[in-house]
Amino acid sequence: MQVKRRFLVMGGAAAVLLAGCGGGAPVSVAAGGLPRDLRPQPNAGYDAWVAAFRGRAQARGIDAATLDTAFRGAGFLPGVVERDRSQTEFTRTLEDYFAIAASEQKVAQGRAELRRNAGLLGEIEARYGVPSEVVTAVWGMESNYGTRRGDIPVVSAASTLAYDGRRGAFFESQLMAALRILQRGDTTASRLTGSWAGAMGHTQFIPTTYQEYAVDFRGDGRRDIWSEDPTDGLASTANYLSRSGWRRGEPWGLEVRLPDGFDAGLTGRGTRRAGADWAALGVRPAGGGSLPGGSGSILAPSGTGGPAFLVFRNFNVILRYNNAEKYGLGVGHLSDRIAGAGPLRGSFPPDRYGFTIDDRKELQSLLTRAGFDTGGADGVFGSKTEAAIQGYQARSGLPVTGTPSRDLLLRLRRG
Repeated sequence: MQVKRRFLVMGGAAAVLLAGCGGGAPVSVAAGGLPRDLRPQPNAGYDAWVAAFRGRAQARGIDAATLDTAFRGAGFLPGVVERDRSQTEFTRTLEDYFAIAASEQKVAQGRAELRRNAGLLGEIEARYGVPSEVVTAVWGMESNYGTRRGDIPVVSAASTLAYDGRRGAFFESQLMAALRILQRGDTTASRLTGSWAGAMGHTQFIPTTYQEYAVDFRGDGRRDIWSEDPTDGLASTANYLSRSGWRRGEPWGLEVRLPDGFDAGLTGRGTRRAGADWAALGVRPAGGGSLPGGSGSILAPSGTGGPAFLVFRNFNVILRYNNAEKYGLGVGHLSDRIAGAGPLRGSFPPDRYGFTIDDRKELQSLLTRAGFDTGGADGVFGSKTEAAIQGYQARSGLPVTGTPSRDLLLRLRRG
């Protein structure tokens, strides 16, 4: 079975997005820029595993010179194991996800990148049929337009996780694919870097997916997704989506307005109807006009009173990149914004604290004005906002809970 580009780790895009949610405790950073736990540490068991692996790799066609080069300077990374074992099931609402994935800053940067790379993206769209704004949106989601491609050596990360054994067979396959990348000459061992779980380059391909879908768009003999030049990375993403079934000229979906009393049982990807059938039920495009004629499904992640979307076959293709509906909606919405559309027209319901996103932004701004760092007023409550609330509560002689409330917001308003 073909391993998909995304797998059960929170590397690449998700980690980048969630990093914008208030951050966490500072890490100890060694010379060279990587945290100390992501630099090689002595480990006799790992060394023995590598020695045995070399024989398996050579039996499968990896030459000794490639192995020598790949493992020169490589080593056991304890931080990779820790991150693999301590992944959190994030439960961000769609509103929070959109606030990060399609923030005004990310939209503005995406529009700038679309203009800057218009010629290249036009060529890619002509060859693969995937709209320029969709490719740009994936780029923005995966590496913040190439600014966060990852700097952890893939050979060290993959071999550490293969040795650790929790998903040993999977990561040994990634290690083998990484070695084949080096043996083919697409990049050098020093440039073969990525996330802690081995996702690489501008659009965060894992090594096996790189082998299957990466392209040499300019024909220079290398499929280079690591360099500052995003050409091969963007073209590889379009090739991946095209070969996954993208239908040229068809939309991913659109925001819709549901009628009062709409049956929530009709939502979800398990129910597909033609646009005319949805229209007969009172579904309308949120921006006016008529619904497309293709067969699609209604998604209403926040309930039928919140923003809703009619999604088509190309939405399911986006999910081949990351099989999470929030991700697919994030890419689709960001692509629309990059292409010039405005914000969502539907309103999200208040959160469990009774706050709208404007309330949350106001709370963060007021805490910042009071001298407590929330990491920015993005309307997304993370660890920094919690710590800021705790600090304010402690200074004010209140019970220290770190929990937002209407009373807290009113108190901050009064100064």
